[in-house]
Amino acid sequence: MGQTNDVFTYRDGKLFCEDVSVEDLCAQHGTPLYIYSHAAFVSRFRDFQKAFAGIDPLICFAMKSNGNLAVLRALAREGAGADIVSGGELFRALRAGIDASKIVYAGPGKSCDEVRAALTAGVYMLNVESLAEAMLIDSVAGELGVRAPVALRVNPDVDARTHAHTTTGKKGNKFGIDLDVAIRSFEAAAAMPHLDVCGVHAHIGSPVMQLEPFEQAMARIVELIGLLRTRGIGITRLDFGGGLGIAYRDETPAPPSEYAERLIPLIRQSGCRLLLEPGRYISGNSGILCTRVLYRKETDTKTFVIVNGAMTDLIRPALYDSFHRIHPVVDRSADTETVDVVGPVCESGDFLAKNRELPRVDAGDYLAVFSAGAYGFAMSSNYNARPRAAEVLVSVDRAHVVRARETYDDLIRGESIPDFLA
Repeated sequence: MGQTNDVFTYRDGKLFCEDVSVEDLCAQHGTPLYIYSHAAFVSRFRDFQKAFAGIDPLICFAMKSNGNLAVLRALAREGAGADIVSGGELFRALRAGIDASKIVYAGPGKSCDEVRAALTAGVYMLNVESLAEAMLIDSVAGELGVRAPVALRVNPDVDARTHAHTTTGKKGNKFGIDLDVAIRSFEAAAAMPHLDVCGVHAHIGSPVMQLEPFEQAMARIVELIGLLRTRGIGITRLDFGGGLGIAYRDETPAPPSEYAERLIPLIRQSGCRLLLEPGRYISGNSGILCTRVLYRKETDTKTFVIVNGAMTDLIRPALYDSFHRIHPVVDRSADTETVDVVGPVCESGDFLAKNRELPRVDAGDYLAVFSAGAYGFAMSSNYNARPRAAEVLVSVDRAHVVRARETYDDLIRGESIPDFLA
């Protein structure tokens, strides 16, 4: 197979993460197993820093893609902030050492308690998705005796040309305020006594493979900022979200350097500080999911490779019909075959790949599922009473368990049987 990227490489037919044997990690820690590369996370964050260095943006890692504490700490040490979408993510970000002044709180359904926690912590900004939410934040800020820094999320009605479940910037999506009513909404929010309406937020979806939708959306937002200023609403922050795509198969997404070339002139025109919220670009190809072959099942029409990894570990193929490259951790066979790679969960949707040509594997062999660092463990579940996988972070030639594998006791933690059923 050759080199897969700069940190996951094959050496004499064996897969390595940086300088650590993936086969050894699977044998030592069991599977399913998430393996992350520290070098990959750091280098991809630095890609954004370098591309936008001329305008000093605030780069907030979209931690919904991967919220592991060790990953967050590694990025915090590089100067990253965090894009959060819940009170739980606020707790995680602060625990990992991310400065509250570098945290942006997004999401369309914040509760009073979550807003209170964010304002008490002193987050950089809250992104507001509706006037009803603005009223709630104004009320909580009034109780606390503060003015809440907010950006209103505007829906620029741009087609991100991505999956219907992950496009967020068109009319009819649940996110943001439609562009044609944006000015009235900003004026209404600016009239609320405990809000500091200092920003505009836009995010059109993910993963976006072409730059034109970004450029089109940014131009519309910059035009809006100019109109708002004529009405006395002084916008100083422009949060343009994330969404830059990665290569899952043979795609050729634009790098951050080309992304920056398109956006920086418009940002300078706006006179605002830029906030970026990359997630997938940083985390996606920084991690793999390893799984072990349990059985081969051959029928008249199909061959199934049944593995111990499942939709509970990586739901993207079932949820989005997403493609993830899969290859043996140790390449033992030159023969290939067309198979379905499926898990043990009792759902027909439990698959990692369908009709995939792979080298032949047998029971006991390990498979690596690539591009699994984003929305892999973060979206995993305990369905079918399956403990969640362990996570390992590799740095050069050392591996660190950064999340222990769940046990059966973890599955029932917090549950109880009432006395009347004793």
